[in-house]
Amino acid sequence: MEPITVRTATINDLDTLLRFEQGVITAERPFDETIRTGDINYYDIVHLINAPHIEIVVAQTGDKLIGSGYARIEDSRLYLNHKQHAYLGFMYVEPEYRGRGVNKMVIETLKQWSISRGMVELRLDVYHNNAPAIKAYEKVVFSPLLLQMRMDIK
Repeated sequence: MEPITVRTATINDLDTLLRFEQGVITAERPFDETIRTGDINYYDIVHLINAPHIEIVVAQTGDKLIGSGYARIEDSRLYLNHKQHAYLGFMYVEPEYRGRGVNKMVIETLKQWSISRGMVELRLDVYHNNAPAIKAYEKVVFSPLLLQMRMDIK
């Protein structure tokens, strides 16, 4: 097997990134009844590629793209110790490559990019009942912080 590398995504990766996006949506639908059915998009991927405050990366082996993620610099709440943080999203690994450390490599790359921009904290969202994702993030030293709650009032 060829080694796995992580690099900055380019517009040439767009078709694969659009497919990865649908993989993220498919994976999250069972955890969130409020996600619309049918064709939807979470991201403006062209914007993610071009925005100076966002780093979107892809993992690849040989010529095959096998994973993705982004870090986005965001303003933090006024009462926190840090003025900004990097928010991670679009975390995806092709099913046949899961469990091989791809997610860890993507996060490490995004962490280094965030550090190079002066960030001291990474944040991300994960569904509270998505045990495999929680386990994957805990492996790379994320810890739970806040549980967002909702109520359907219709």
